[in-house]
Parts: sequence; structure tokens; C-alpha cells
Amino acid sequence: MIMNIRLVYLLILTSFAWIAPPTVGAHEDGDAGPQSAWVSLSASERGEVLAFAEDYKDFMSRAKTEVSFVKEAVKVAREAGFRELTDGSDLRPGGRFYDINRDRTITLIVVGSNDFTDGFRVVGAHIDSPRLELKGRPLYEKEGFALFQTYPHGRIKNYQWVNLPLALVGHIDRKDGSRVEVSIGLDPHDPIFIIPDLSPHVDHDMRERKNRDVIGDEELDPIIASLPAENNSVSDAVMEFLRSEYSIEEDDLVSAELSLVPAMLPRDVGFDRSLMAVYGQDDKLSSYAALRALIEQGTPKNTALAFLVDNEEVGNVNNTGAKSTYLVDLMSELIYRQRGDAYSDYDLRRALRSTKVVSADVNPGIHPTWPKVWEAGNAPRLGHGVNLKLYGSGFNANSEFIAWNRAYLDDAGVARQTTTYKGTLSGGTIGNLLSKDNMEVIDYGVPVLSIHSTYAVSSNVDVHMLYRAMIAFYRYKN
Repeated sequence: MIMNIRLVYLLILTSFAWIAPPTVGAHEDGDAGPQSAWVSLSASERGEVLAFAEDYKDFMSRAKTEVSFVKEAVKVAREAGFRELTDGSDLRPGGRFYDINRDRTITLIVVGSNDFTDGFRVVGAHIDSPRLELKGRPLYEKEGFALFQTYPHGRIKNYQWVNLPLALVGHIDRKDGSRVEVSIGLDPHDPIFIIPDLSPHVDHDMRERKNRDVIGDEELDPIIASLPAENNSVSDAVMEFLRSEYSIEEDDLVSAELSLVPAMLPRDVGFDRSLMAVYGQDDKLSSYAALRALIEQGTPKNTALAFLVDNEEVGNVNNTGAKSTYLVDLMSELIYRQRGDAYSDYDLRRALRSTKVVSADVNPGIHPTWPKVWEAGNAPRLGHGVNLKLYGSGFNANSEFIAWNRAYLDDAGVARQTTTYKGTLSGGTIGNLLSKDNMEVIDYGVPVLSIHSTYAVSSNVDVHMLYRAMIAFYRYKN
């Protein structure tokens, strides 16, 4: 008899807990440290962690870009009773809505019992991830191969993208307003694309390159075909395929958003399956947790929003990034619908000042091989729960708001730790842009290994703890 796979995972994790019970603060340097979040979980709670991880991996297998994340989020939200926000939406307490900004940003809303001017509870996270994008005129031919010209979206280590199965995903917008969806490489029966590396037999002249220059920006061009057309042109053969398959011409690629992303499925890591390797966890991990946490809300006191936004990896730019006025405009619209002609700008300013925000994003976890890049006392460890980001240099939330967040995290039994970069390094995601509008903002997230790589590693229990933290944030009455 074949056992349910989640039950098998649970039995494996339970057996590991008995064979090798974790030791609190058992670090290589002997210093005391935070306790593993797994330690305090019952067998049933471990089952919940694993079930959540399975749902997360399934979602992430399809949500490769911000556009596909929004599509998948809408499916999940509608199944949970959310409906698109329209001019006729009834904004009574308990109402569940979603609003989409240009297909690339989504805000989910659960209307609270308080007046909107009393402020909102917002979890903000981003849904774009580092990837390779096609240039406007990408197709060219060289040495009998057809290739695509690319450039990176976000910071990457170029060498990680070679010899890797890549999928081409996105869409092409024609001048007549029609859109062609493209997805090649995610289905096991699809072909994939690849950026080939040089073999060690012939790379002698390349060996003196430094880490970041092993593969240059203009060397990240995947092979897309090698079979020529009748005129002996491989690029012409590619265009013949695109015309027959998608009814497009080469100039249509100028108005396309096509990306190359890793074609690998999310996978469990380790004998105990306590970790996950998934492309795009920065920061679809936090966004998925926020989506699921908002769905769990009944009728909150303050209206709850999950603001899942585009373009963080390139500086929060454009009208779908956090620098846009979209979120404030949406809040203003909600307040106007509630107050009608009595609405004034002061109502919006009052709401913004009373709004509390969690700006969620992952951050690098302490590495078993290179731990010295962290100051160990404030290093976030996989499996130890949510980490409060205390970067200094003006990035910290004020101390009273940190204390407020500590209260609901501890009340909800959420394992937590702190993270501070070594030396003078600091960082931030979308939080500073929201605090600019006078909202009260804290940054926290979970640690992940190999951030910005093609296959980042997270801990099942951390993802679940972040989800629990967000539920507690939305519900905290204080």
C-alpha cells in the first residue's frame, strides 16, 4: 500500500527529531544562539508545515514571473471568495476583493470593521525575481546557431545561468491590441533553451577572469535553434516557426515581454526534506505567504491589504513598482467610496499616518561553508524562523514599533531571530518607499541560501512561520 507522501515526510522528520534532537545554540563556535523552530512543533504542526510547503512548491512551479504570479494569485483568491474590485463593489466589513495594476501588481483586500481613515494593515512584498529578458530585437545567427540577445533583470551572477535548462515565458503584444502568450520549457515534453559553457579542454584563455567576469553580460545568449531553412539560414527557420506557431512577425518582438527562467521544478532538499530548492524565492516566498495569510482573515478590525508589487529587483521603478503612487491612490479610492463627497485629502493623510506595514522580503541566511561573512550573534539561520531586519543606517523601524511587532509574534508563538549585515552593509526593499508616505513600517522576512541564483534554498518551517507571522499581524488588536 502506497502511503500519502505528506505522511511519509512527517514520519521522516519525526524520526530525524528522535535520532538527532537539536541542541540549542549548537554553533561551531560554541556560542549560544536561537533555538531551531522545528523543536517546539508537535507532530500535527509539522504536518501543517509540510502541507503548506507542498502548496507553495506547486504554486511556484507556475508563478515564474510577476505576470504569471498575478494570474496564479487570482485563481487562489477567487477560490477563497475574493472578487475583482469594481465601481459597484460593496465595501461592507468582511468584503474580499483584489485589484490588479497593469497585470504586474496585485493588491488583495479584506474590509475591516473600522473606518478606513483609522488606517490599514498592509503586508508589502515584491513578485519579480532576477532573470534574463530578451532585448527588443533579440534574434541573430552565429556559427550555424540561432541565438537570442538578453539582458538581466536584477543582479545575478552570470556564470550561474550557463549549462542550465531554461524556459521561455511571457507574452507578445501586437499592434492591433491582441496578446500572444508564450511558455516553452516548463512542460516536461517541451524543448528547453541553454547557454553553453566552454569545456575545460579549451578554456585556457578564460581562466584568469574574475568571479563576476567568468561569463560576460553579452555572453548570456541561449541557443534557440540550429536547423536551417531551405535558404540555409537558421534565423529564417526560427521566424518561420514563430509565424506558424504564434502568427507574429519579427517586429512584434519589440513589444514583447519574454523572459528566460530556470526550467527546473521546485524540489525538496536533504534526507529529511526539511529544505526546498525553488527558483524565484526572492521574493515570491513572502508574497505567497502574504496571499495565504490574507485569505485566512475573517473580518479584521483594520482593513487588511496584501500589496504584491513589481520591479523591486531593478529599483522599484515604473508605474508597477513601489515608487508608483498606485497603493496610495488605491487607499484614496477606498476612503472616497466610504466617505463620498465628504472626502478630503486630510482623510487620506490621517489614514496613512495610522497605517501599519510589514515590508517582507527574504535575506541571505548564514552559510555553512562561509559563515564568516556574518556577525554570528545577529546572523539569520535557516530553520530558526522569521528574522527582524535591524540594518541600522536609518533602515530600522522605530523601537516602539519593533516592540509592538514583538508582542504579536510572541503571542502567536512565531519563532523569531534578528539579522544585521556585517560591518557597514545595509539594505532595504520597498519599506522605505512606504514610510515616505508616513506609514509605520517594519522590515522582516526569512533567511534563504543562494539568493538571486537560479535555485535558492529555504526552510519549510521558516516559510510557515512567516505565514503565521502575517496572520498574527493582520489580527493583532492592540
